Amino acid sequence: MQSFFGLAIPELESKGALHTAREIVQQPDIWHKILEGIIGQSSELQHFLQQACSAADNIILTGAGTSAYIGLSLQGSFFRHTNILTRAVATTDLVAHPQDYFHRNKTPLIISFARSGNSPESCAALELADELSAACYHLVITCNSHGSLARWQSRHPQQRILLPPECNDKSLAMTSSYSGMLFAGTLLTRLHHLPALQRQASILFTYGKSLLRTYTPVMQQIAAAPFRRAVFLGDGAFFGTATEGQLKLQELTNGKVICKSDSFLGFRHGPKAVIDESTLVIYLFSNSPYVLRYEKDLVLSMKQGNKALMEIGVLPANTHIPELDYLILTNDNQSMLEEDLLCVCNIIPLQLLAFFTALKLGIHPDNPSDNGAITRVVEGVSIYPLKA
Repeated sequence: MQSFFGLAIPELESKGALHTAREIVQQPDIWHKILEGIIGQSSELQHFLQQACSAADNIILTGAGTSAYIGLSLQGSFFRHTNILTRAVATTDLVAHPQDYFHRNKTPLIISFARSGNSPESCAALELADELSAACYHLVITCNSHGSLARWQSRHPQQRILLPPECNDKSLAMTSSYSGMLFAGTLLTRLHHLPALQRQASILFTYGKSLLRTYTPVMQQIAAAPFRRAVFLGDGAFFGTATEGQLKLQELTNGKVICKSDSFLGFRHGPKAVIDESTLVIYLFSNSPYVLRYEKDLVLSMKQGNKALMEIGVLPANTHIPELDYLILTNDNQSMLEEDLLCVCNIIPLQLLAFFTALKLGIHPDNPSDNGAITRVVEGVSIYPLKA
């Protein structure tokens, strides 16, 4: 009988956990499908991006909720590879304050991420861009070919990437959809180096499967600890991973665990006060020696003041971090993965932590919000005309 995490399908169904378990486990295979799709579409994507990047003076990476956090991981990569100012701005901000981001004298390339594409803000943000910009370009990455965003039409140039249907998670919280769209976005920055891209992607697939195989029991053990708070720290591309990690744990536990994310340096400036004996701290370490020096300093500073219940490091195998309770090693010390791709698989142990913590608390991971406080697709949001 098929099982996930050592739990048979009937048991997972009884716990309301089958969809989430399957969607976490399938991710490395989904990434492979996404790579094949992007390669198949690479000529038209390169043509569109060349046209857009030659005209655009800014790039906006947008989405709502988890989809917005994808941009936090990608904004540095897009800036480095295009030399165009890039910002991660949630659709919720674009809709509420469009004049802060769109101007008739500016030409944005807007890259939209959405699982269902049916959140009210998804299309509304792009319609405001069209209304306020004399010229703009749209690239939509979505998991739902039937969603409103996938069908939306602009008077400006646009391009779509439709991910495999398995990415359109059935569970409330995004797992495959998050890492899948993040991977697709990362691939876009490297289309002009396809051979190197394919080599790195092969390493990513191996890393993802290794994390699932090696650290599922470890994350189950950590989830059993009596924590009521969790702090996720990451820099650069990993700040997006940290932000998604904190949301995943808070979502899947229906708010029973209160979570926070920050950068390593930023955490010292006041937020460190949240630490107490019921707090879990998860460090997402960089593989850059320059950045790592700052991150190690923060770990040392944690020995002063209130002590956390437990400290966990997610890091490359060749990195030495002393005196942590658990180390989650992302590689085998033989092949190194670029940070922009490493953040795609680094979310896996954080998803596992959220999943097993929900089960410990008797909460159904597939639909943790039994009171309807949060839903798979946000409902009840009114969109108002810009000019009343």
